[in-house]
Amino acid sequence: MSAPFARSLIVGLTGSIGMGKSTVAQMFRDEGVPVFDADAEVHRLQGAGGALVPAIERRFPGTTGAAGVDRARLAAAVLGDDAAMKALEAIVHPAVGVERAAFLAAHADAPLIVFDVPLLFETGGDARVDRVVVVSAAPEVQRARTLARPGMTAAKLDAILARQTPDAEKRARADVVIATDTALDETRAAVCRVVACLRAREAR
Repeated sequence: MSAPFARSLIVGLTGSIGMGKSTVAQMFRDEGVPVFDADAEVHRLQGAGGALVPAIERRFPGTTGAAGVDRARLAAAVLGDDAAMKALEAIVHPAVGVERAAFLAAHADAPLIVFDVPLLFETGGDARVDRVVVVSAAPEVQRARTLARPGMTAAKLDAILARQTPDAEKRARADVVIATDTALDETRAAVCRVVACLRAREAR
C-alpha cells in the first residue's frame, strides 16, 4: 500500500453558464478524480425534505412546496435583486461549505480532488484551492447552448451573465483553460493532460 498523501491537491473547476463545465467535470470523474459538485449539493439541500427548504421558505415565501424549492419561483424572486441574492447566498453557501468539508475528509487519501463550483471567483473560492481550471467556449456557442435549455430566455441569460465574472477575466485568472467549442475527444484529451500533469507534480 502506498503512503498516504500529506494533503490532496485541490483543483477549482469553474466556467460561466453554458460553457460545458458539467461535461468536463464528468471527464475528471472518468479519470478517477473525486469531484465535489456544488450545484448538485444545492439541488439536494433544496429538494424534497432538504435541510435548506424551511429557511428559504421563511425568507422567500411561496417559493417552496412538497418537492422542495421551486427553482423557477426562487429565481424570479432573486434575479436582478442584489439584496435578495445576498440573502439567499447567506443561506446556501454555509451549508454547501459543510458538505464540501465532509467530502474532502471522505477523500483525504486522494492525491487530486476537484471542486466543481460555478461561482468560484464570484464567491472568493479561488483563494481556497491550489489550482483553477476554467472551462470556456466562444460567446456564440455559449449563448446557443444556454438558450436551448428549457425555460431559458435571452433576458434571463443576460441577468445571469451580469452576475458572473466575465469569461475573459476568468480565463486570465486561470491556471488552465479547457476549451469545449471543439471536438469532444479534444476536450477529453485536454482533461487527461491536466490530470496527468497534476498527478505527476504531486508524486514528486
